Amino acid sequence: MSESGTSATTPYDSLGGESAVRRFVDRFYDLMENEAEYAALRAMHAPDLAPMRRSLTGFLTGWLGGPRHWFEENVGVCVMSAHAVLPISAETSQQWTDAMARALAESDVDADLATRMNDAFGKMAGGMARMAANRNN
Repeated sequence: MSESGTSATTPYDSLGGESAVRRFVDRFYDLMENEAEYAALRAMHAPDLAPMRRSLTGFLTGWLGGPRHWFEENVGVCVMSAHAVLPISAETSQQWTDAMARALAESDVDADLATRMNDAFGKMAGGMARMAANRNN
């Protein structure tokens, strides 16, 4: 609690907790699995997306300020290194950010929070694409 008697609200709380994170993540993977414009992104993933759905839900829950179970179970794992083996290109990076933005919008996430999340996602995806490009040079 702060001195004013109110508690700080995390993005996780603003989003609506774990069920809202799961709903958003499920929408993201549904888009990736069913929409032709995300075919290159989908091709980078295993046939069974269930483990990725669980992992991304756990990661985002902690990243957004909720319970940090994913980080406790994956000590020392960072997003950049976890994706370093993937052939991420500018195209797949853009597909990822587009699908994330759609999933946020279609999950009725507050527009301000969605904007902040999309900005962070864009930086992450761009960094991963640059890292992959540097590996190939």
